[in-house]
Amino acid sequence: MNRAFSRKKDKTWMHMPEALSKHYVPYNAKFLGSTEVEQPKGTEVVRDAVRKLKFARHIKKSEGQKIPKVELQISIYGVKILEPKTKEVQHNCQLHRISFCADDKTDKRIFTFICKDSESNKHLCFVFDSEKCAEEITLTIGQAFDLAYRKFLESGGKDVETRKQIAGMQKRIQDLETENMELKNKVQDLENRLRTTQVSSTPAGGVTVTSPSTDIFDMIPFSPISHPSPTSAGNGTQLPPIPSRSSEIKRDLFGAEPFDPFNCGAGDFPPDIQSKLDEMQEGFKMGLTLEGTVFCLDPLDSRC
Repeated sequence: MNRAFSRKKDKTWMHMPEALSKHYVPYNAKFLGSTEVEQPKGTEVVRDAVRKLKFARHIKKSEGQKIPKVELQISIYGVKILEPKTKEVQHNCQLHRISFCADDKTDKRIFTFICKDSESNKHLCFVFDSEKCAEEITLTIGQAFDLAYRKFLESGGKDVETRKQIAGMQKRIQDLETENMELKNKVQDLENRLRTTQVSSTPAGGVTVTSPSTDIFDMIPFSPISHPSPTSAGNGTQLPPIPSRSSEIKRDLFGAEPFDPFNCGAGDFPPDIQSKLDEMQEGFKMGLTLEGTVFCLDPLDSRC
């Protein structure tokens, strides 16, 4: 396949963008298997992997084993490898992890791609046999990669701005909670002084039985170290106790654990989110190579 792919050449792709961004494009193929490779790119790298897997399949075929059929579902979210009948997902290869894709020049049925495994971080070469669609599948993966890259830039920028706003709101909440606690401590200090004054003004030798002291509103003052006992309502029934603040990790309005704005900068994210963004950025920056020709990408947006 002697073709060069570059966004600058405005290449006409195989499918309408909506087919890959809102749905997926299915293909049927035979799966020769996958094997670990040392490099993320290179014609010789995939050539050796194809030879290795072809030889292994030849031996299994001589033993009466058939090459398993699979369904490929290609979209901007990745390349899924499924069992055709049960639709069970055998492999899910995210596009930013795919670094090389090619169809064999000598055997038009064979196509392959290299993907970095999400768990072991090893580079795996997947090899397939498609009688009529090998080249088309390669082009479709290239188009999906291009669309996924653009979507990453667009959504990545929006996520950055949204998370900056969330960080600002959470910092404001932290400030208000700190201010509220300081006011409560001041009120408690004033209550303690008032109680001390009342005790010192009691006549010497007198024994006074007093009920719990109350504030100017005739209410028992709040104590952050004590839990109020259930109080009775006017009809004699007991009101449920006021729930105490949980010492567990606080969560925001969406049920997520908020990151600490005092330990994170305005543009920083929680470790799990930041590592995912870094991983995607690194994968897209590496680009996708189709049959030895670099699928060029513009420099990544500085916002991401």
